[in-house]
Amino acid sequence: MDTARAGGAGPVPIGTTTSPAPGAGPAAADHRLRAGSHGYRRANLALFAAGLATFALLYSTQALLPAISTGLHLSPAQASLTVTATTAALAVTLLPASALSERYGRTPVMTASVFAASLLALAVPFAPNLAVLVALRALQGVALAGLPATAMAYLAEELHPSAVPSAIGLYVAGNSVGGMSSRVAGGALAQLLGWRAALLAVALTALACAAAFRVLVPPARNFTPGPLSPRALARTAAGHLGDARLRRLYVVGMLFMAVFGAVYTVLGYRLSGAPYRLSQGAVGAIFLVYLVGTGTSAASGALTARLGRRAAFAVALVLCAGGLLLTLAGSLAAILSGLVLVTGGFFIGHAVASGAVGRTALTGRAQASALYLTAYYIGNSLGGTLGAYAYRLDGWSATTAVALAALALAAPAALRVASPR
Repeated sequence: MDTARAGGAGPVPIGTTTSPAPGAGPAAADHRLRAGSHGYRRANLALFAAGLATFALLYSTQALLPAISTGLHLSPAQASLTVTATTAALAVTLLPASALSERYGRTPVMTASVFAASLLALAVPFAPNLAVLVALRALQGVALAGLPATAMAYLAEELHPSAVPSAIGLYVAGNSVGGMSSRVAGGALAQLLGWRAALLAVALTALACAAAFRVLVPPARNFTPGPLSPRALARTAAGHLGDARLRRLYVVGMLFMAVFGAVYTVLGYRLSGAPYRLSQGAVGAIFLVYLVGTGTSAASGALTARLGRRAAFAVALVLCAGGLLLTLAGSLAAILSGLVLVTGGFFIGHAVASGAVGRTALTGRAQASALYLTAYYIGNSLGGTLGAYAYRLDGWSATTAVALAALALAAPAALRVASPR
């Protein structure tokens, strides 16, 4: 079982982010929001809206790459920079953003993040060339880092421990809705009105979500600011990386995302080729499977509470492995069924791992979550790259082998993660 650190060397706190001490009395615990309360519902809706905006903006150009290539006369590799520039900038900014939240507070950093990214998004559709477009998208990545780097720490601090798993699940569900909607709806709008109009629609939607977040999010009542010190940040990060429990969670998140990245990067190539030859619109509609992720993310809290983390991870591993094997079948129905299982398993694994990070880290929770997300996006890049390379060498069976190898590497770490007490 996860227990509090008994003392000795550990992460140096940048801000006071620990749970109330056992001897603090019931009054301290009463400040945390419990499931079913008005504040709990507001926090859930606020983080759902913010997560939707963040991931709609993060992947807003992914489904539009062919149209962007045509409109700006770009090669596919050039157009893909509009995605990789954003995710790369996000990854390298996560730790600094988490440090800012330790000094200035969770809600101010999250609010600034989602509004800045949404306002930048209003300029993206009017970019005259690739250089300006990539620069704006990179700035969006920097701006977006404040929300994913901080949201888990906010929930871990402000919600009662019994309410955290379900809240994390709903937050991740908002992420999946945002990632799906920007791809599916963006592609449909681009076909009707052009890629610039599609990006403008995503920007306006994200701005509305940012406003909803600002109105709904309850003020933080369990946060005490600490000094903003690069040296303290480095020591906190080193302390987290030295914690075997957190390292296992980082590895699990990275490898689950490697599976997801490999599958979703390559599947479109398989289905647009022989013998399926699906249209671009039909391939884009595959992202509706993200709805499975929305449901499984929201259900992951109940699953963890009922079975424990180890068993929840076991369910995620079995679903992913079974889904990957099913995609090896020749029929389109079997492939899509396998994709449903992989998607459901991935989102369970991600929701449980990301929620466990906030519960395991007793100090510097924002940094702990930032390190998890850094590993997560590294996994995305590795999975997509290795999966595509394997596909070029030996087709879908090779991509599946890469994904199954990632699951095999994830299994020992996942099955050693302790359940909360």
